Amino acid sequence: MIRIQALFDFYLKSSIHVALSVYALVRMTQFMFGIPYDVPIALFSFFGTIVGYNFVKYDALARAKKRMMRNELKLIAFLSFISFLAVGYYFFKLERNTQLVAIGVLLLTLLYTLPFFPNRKNARNWAGVKIYIVALCWVGVTLLLPLVNAHQDLGFDFFIKCIQRFVLVFNLILVFEIIDLTKDDPHLKTVPQQIGVKRTKILGLLLLLPFYFLEFLKTNFIQKQLVVNVILVVLLALFLIFANEKRSKYYSSFWVESIPILWWLMVVLL
Repeated sequence: MIRIQALFDFYLKSSIHVALSVYALVRMTQFMFGIPYDVPIALFSFFGTIVGYNFVKYDALARAKKRMMRNELKLIAFLSFISFLAVGYYFFKLERNTQLVAIGVLLLTLLYTLPFFPNRKNARNWAGVKIYIVALCWVGVTLLLPLVNAHQDLGFDFFIKCIQRFVLVFNLILVFEIIDLTKDDPHLKTVPQQIGVKRTKILGLLLLLPFYFLEFLKTNFIQKQLVVNVILVVLLALFLIFANEKRSKYYSSFWVESIPILWWLMVVLL
């Protein structure tokens, strides 16, 4: 039992679960725009998420404690290295324009992680900016990259989906910020730190309204998608409402990050 728990914790800590969420959103994009399954872009996004998230989470820790790296951290580093090789392989299978967009997302991720300017912290520590940078990266990877690689026109439906995808990720991060409220540095100025938990939940719930009703404005309107989106909105609302600082780490790191996967599975089943 303990071994299963350790494997499950490694699955979460090594960012495989969040990578599956990104993969699911890429597949959602392909479904919504009628794009055949594109293996290079889907796996590039999957492995790129593992590399990016592990770099953000463990870079400083690895540099500070390189002589005292635990076995678990070594395994995560090994997985990240293998994923990095996979990212390089699939990168050269992408279209040229997709590669340029991917480099743009990479630079945004590096800005989030590394201090580029003298006497300045990285963007992760810029007051109130973290949530927007992460949401933009997710929109870029899960929406823009698949469409550019498939030579799709970035028309009105694309901008509608950009707003919806941004709101979805923004709300998911709000749950994380509520749960991490007592752990986060006060200088981060996360949304709950600035406006309080109650108002953060109200903000998230209000954002779910445009997320749902924007679907009606799409040119390629799919009626069944409304049913799926109702379930998604209800799930997001419930996770927001019941989020608090005393929740288990699995509440956000597993259940909340499972929402994009569940969304994709609902679409597949319908």
